[in-house]
Amino acid sequence: MQFTSKLPHVGTTIFTVMSALANEHGAINLSQGFPNFPSSDRLSDLVCQYMKKGYNQYAPMAGVPVLREQLADKVQRLYCATINPDTEITITAGATQALFTAIAAFVSSGDEVILIEPAYDSYRPSIEVNGGVPVPYKLSAPDYRVDWAALGRLVTAHTRMIIINTPHNPTGTVLKAEDLKALENLTAGTDILVLSDEVYEHLIYDGQQHQSVLRYPGLWERCLATYSFGKTFHNTGWKIGYCLAPAHLMEEFRKVHQFNVFSVNTPMQYALADYLADPETYLSLDDFFQQKRDFFLDAMKGSRLQPLRCEGTYFYLFDYSAISDEPDTKFAKRMTTEWGVAAIPVSVFYSNGSSDKVIRLCFAKTEETLERAGALLRKI
Repeated sequence: MQFTSKLPHVGTTIFTVMSALANEHGAINLSQGFPNFPSSDRLSDLVCQYMKKGYNQYAPMAGVPVLREQLADKVQRLYCATINPDTEITITAGATQALFTAIAAFVSSGDEVILIEPAYDSYRPSIEVNGGVPVPYKLSAPDYRVDWAALGRLVTAHTRMIIINTPHNPTGTVLKAEDLKALENLTAGTDILVLSDEVYEHLIYDGQQHQSVLRYPGLWERCLATYSFGKTFHNTGWKIGYCLAPAHLMEEFRKVHQFNVFSVNTPMQYALADYLADPETYLSLDDFFQQKRDFFLDAMKGSRLQPLRCEGTYFYLFDYSAISDEPDTKFAKRMTTEWGVAAIPVSVFYSNGSSDKVIRLCFAKTEETLERAGALLRKI
């Protein structure tokens, strides 16, 4: 059978590769971004209750109304933004599906999409499979800050979209108010859309405030913003997220959503609606994960792996240049097979494989796991 691949350069993701290698060698898996501790018992009990009550058939395409109403309340509480739950919120099968759907709805053949790299690995193939042209803007270690004037020079008459991610995976940096204002000015008076990946909105540390696009009316009018319940509530396997967008953009988003997913897990949506009624379920997460971040950093004291900075997410970057000159993918694999801790090489988040000799470690783990990982890494 003859056919032309739409993604000829795409293979198995590094996350699958490193997790498999960790399993094969019995290594501590700090590579893939998922917690190794349970989700809330109350939330799980709510899911079971709704299953037993018979909430097991298709949900409405946009998501159950009570959940969308809770999300509208949450947005008002956090960002002082008024969102219409009927026309501006759609529940999705995870944030990655929301990202793909947003790109599929608006990116056509030849459209350019500016990516801020290192970038989450689903962005580029989602653009390419829809005929778009990824245009990378490179961030560099150790600060990974955006020069908006330089990024602006990448804008052409073909620029359809700019993708941002804050807090940022994999670097752990966050965009500041001046960053969002610069982006607002850059896109003002254009037809450029902004796709804002905000899945780690509640994992932001040291008293900083999450700078959502929802805070900036000039951005919001051209934005689609994506979020993840899995990242927020320690249940990444549930694959539930949502997208927020102005009604004129959400109308197009839903045209694609209804035919690639249609609707999302019904009892979990009702359970999440009940759970969100208590704002402490998400407002306490920054303290919870900051304690884990600080515990992990303390466990790494004495290691030759040098920490960079983690302002948000549950990932920490470490510079290994004091240990080895080898490429980061080779070093990460050797960490797994020889030293018993799996990491993600940061070069995989760049389209050109750029390496600053930096690896990413996930600290969304129990303190016991983090202590054992630190003890192994201090021996390198």
